[in-house]
Amino acid sequence: MNGNGIDHEVVIIGAGFSGIGAAIKLQEAGFDDFLLIDDADGVGGTWHWNTYPGIAVDIPSFSYQYSFEQRAGWSRTYARGSELKAYAESCVDKYGLRPRIRFRTTIVDAEFDADGCRWLLRTQDGDELTARFVIGATGVLTRPKLPEIPGVDEFAGRTMHTSRWDHTQDLRGKRVAIIGTGASAVQVIPETAPQVEQLVVFQRTPIWCLPRWDMPLPKALQWALRVPGVKSVTRLISQTYVEITFPIAAHYHRQLPMASALGERLGRAHLRNQVHDPAIREKLTPRYALGCKRPGFSNDYLATYNRDNVVLETDPIEAVTPTGVRTATGTEYPVDVLILATGFKVMESGNMPTFQLRGLGGLDLEKWWDENRLQAYQGVSVPGFPNFFAVVGPYGYNGASYFTLIENQTRHILRCLRHARAGKSTVVEVTHEANERYFQEVLARRGGQVFWQDSCALSNSYYFDKHGDVPLRPSTTVEAAWRSGHFDLSDYRFATSA
Repeated sequence: MNGNGIDHEVVIIGAGFSGIGAAIKLQEAGFDDFLLIDDADGVGGTWHWNTYPGIAVDIPSFSYQYSFEQRAGWSRTYARGSELKAYAESCVDKYGLRPRIRFRTTIVDAEFDADGCRWLLRTQDGDELTARFVIGATGVLTRPKLPEIPGVDEFAGRTMHTSRWDHTQDLRGKRVAIIGTGASAVQVIPETAPQVEQLVVFQRTPIWCLPRWDMPLPKALQWALRVPGVKSVTRLISQTYVEITFPIAAHYHRQLPMASALGERLGRAHLRNQVHDPAIREKLTPRYALGCKRPGFSNDYLATYNRDNVVLETDPIEAVTPTGVRTATGTEYPVDVLILATGFKVMESGNMPTFQLRGLGGLDLEKWWDENRLQAYQGVSVPGFPNFFAVVGPYGYNGASYFTLIENQTRHILRCLRHARAGKSTVVEVTHEANERYFQEVLARRGGQVFWQDSCALSNSYYFDKHGDVPLRPSTTVEAAWRSGHFDLSDYRFATSA
């Protein structure tokens, strides 16, 4: 414990790319007294936990990396999960972060001590840790969401969620069922189908699936990326593509409706080209507009349904039995292995954050959000919770690369920490007025987003929270980047006591 009565000036909860990026920038800014904590036994977050067959990033590799640590040696335009895990490891080692990480430690409770102007953190083992500032970097694609289906816990075969893949399980010759057709399923289904005796895919809502320009990167191009300027040009092209296909298309739908229309045309053409049977094509055709939920990107997912050993079942599941899955119409499929591709707890209770967070006067963040809707000033700070900053908070992420989000939010956080250090402040809290102003701004701007079309009610999209809001930032990435470095510091209260 240092002389200020705290163990560390900053504790970062989460050692995925959010936590790693925040740690690197803290270190560069001269904040050396920090600790990263993660409940896993390795770094990488999403790319540590998710190791299912076929896992890969769904935006180009040139964009899915830190701007300050661009890699020339990606093997493909869309990197595989193992490469992203290796990239996380290399960043940790290059910037000397490994000694500052505490693995296998789960924070279950964080309480702000107003008298000491510090956070009291408690672990699953009952240990306590104190920090002046806490950065929540737990991400959103790490906590599996389990289906609420009768009998799922009584299944006698092997059950595994895509985010906790059991590589000791041999699927060859097995009868396998997959529940879910989201982004993870789009990747795992084509890898699984050729191995198994039968694969039954239980689909509740069809996903828009678009072709992916995925190809190996030849050695010559990897060499060229080491030439000054080439890497920057390649990244600019990639960033422009990402910006057009989601932030601009999603948040400026009213002004540019042709973007979604073109995407839907491409998706329907891809479906026609990939699937032979008209009846199966009909089942795979979404009834909602492109953009209502996260689309899939794959060159082989749809074609998998042409296989004789693959069944697409769209009847609702009535129950999971000890030996299989029974639908509402009475059809029962015998199953040896049950795969749950049911996604993650994203902006749900128990995941944002992944621990109980209590601020001034014992104010509980989860309860406050339940009563006031999800909101945070620029996705970073919530009034009543001094000295706590989130990398992935409500209305922070605009849908571009998570790495642009990480860098923008870290820039925002560092502006606050530098100002606090310069003024010897021990308390940094966003004002209620600034938070309310930002919340009203994002609500006023959301009318132009793609999510508010009538058909989105049919999408079963995790973009929508329990309040019916879509807590994504309705802005371009350039705007978000500029504001992260130019927000008015008077939007925060800086003090030496709570």
